Amino acid sequence: MNNLLIYFALPIATIILSIILQKLIKCPLAVASIFFAIYLVVTFAAFDINFLILAILYTILAYVTALLTKVILNLIKEHNCNECNDETLNVSTINTDVLNTNTIMNDSNNNSNCRYNRYRRF
Repeated sequence: MNNLLIYFALPIATIILSIILQKLIKCPLAVASIFFAIYLVVTFAAFDINFLILAILYTILAYVTALLTKVILNLIKEHNCNECNDETLNVSTINTDVLNTNTIMNDSNNNSNCRYNRYRRF
């Protein structure tokens, strides 16, 4: 088999697909399990037993990539929610008392959906 495929194309494809699967499934262990199952079938269908070592390494690469993706997405989500809470606090201090009461009621009702608060304008 072509070394360029084994050492360049498969790792890049593993990284890209594990990012996509992590965003869909949201479980790094499931992403790694899917990749291990795929590479295990490919090992015995197209390659010899020596490819099994690379399959395990690609599985570890998929798990690490999915884990990093999860951490990065959580940081982005947390940053957006903190930014959202800061915006609503600034808006509520500028508005009159009637709008302050309305803002507090809307914030308490929509606390779990931070994007809604972020894009909501009065």
